[in-house]
Amino acid sequence: MLSVSFHDSDDPSRRYQILERVGAGSFGEVLRAVNTTNGQLVALKKVLLRKPDKGLPDNVLREIKLLQIVDHPNVVKLQEVFPQGASLMLAFEYCNTDLAQILRHYPHAMEHHVAKGILQQMLRGLAACHAERVLHRDLKPSNVLVEKGGVVKLADFGLARRDDKAGPYTHTVATRWYRAPELLYGARVYGTGVDMWAVGCIFAELLGKGPLIPGEHDIDQLYCVINLLGTPTEAKWPGMKDLPDYHKITFPEMTGTPLQEARHNVVSLARVCLQKCRRRTFLGRCIYTRGTRESS
Repeated sequence: MLSVSFHDSDDPSRRYQILERVGAGSFGEVLRAVNTTNGQLVALKKVLLRKPDKGLPDNVLREIKLLQIVDHPNVVKLQEVFPQGASLMLAFEYCNTDLAQILRHYPHAMEHHVAKGILQQMLRGLAACHAERVLHRDLKPSNVLVEKGGVVKLADFGLARRDDKAGPYTHTVATRWYRAPELLYGARVYGTGVDMWAVGCIFAELLGKGPLIPGEHDIDQLYCVINLLGTPTEAKWPGMKDLPDYHKITFPEMTGTPLQEARHNVVSLARVCLQKCRRRTFLGRCIYTRGTRESS
């Protein structure tokens, strides 16, 4: 159960012994610590409150609330929240590594049974999120944690939000290489498809030991998507011409790249999986436009 402490005479921060700093970002920093009351390792996310007089930032409130809603073995668990000076501390269960680190140190393309196991766990965690109408909106290898026993956990819900099926939402979410094409075209209404697209990109990266669509900027990212999958049509992607930025960006007609050429070392079983995902890509797979919806 999540513990939230704001007026506790027993300072919660005293329960934690800081061991090391393991990461940092625009929000603040992440610390590895041990809970001295039970000996468990935790990851303390220290969020700097730049305007404490105005309360907690919306994204922090959303992250806390949504992690209270989603309870699943493949989603990181938020254990406690407490203030510390001008910061807010979020205590998460500790995981040893993440997919980004594993990919950096893996000597070759991942064995298909390992990649398949990781994919299955990611999808289970994502299914739990989507069942509660929670969109993660920033899935990428560094946000997929891995425990010692190989258990995969989705993490970093800083950009997550509840899907109210109405919008408008911001389209400036997700890291570029994992950003769905509807977001690149400026969609303000979308759904679970943006997460499914990211999972597909991560799966391909596990198999190919490198990002599938490494665009250098947003327009180049969209070019790389179309170069891989082929130029979409209104028949395959209903409503695409209604997307806010569709008419602002023009590319030459492209037929697409066979997946065996895009990822030469993808084994046949995984290639079939990716091809099935590819066929669904512009056939109403994960696309949410103004007139097109999909259920989670």
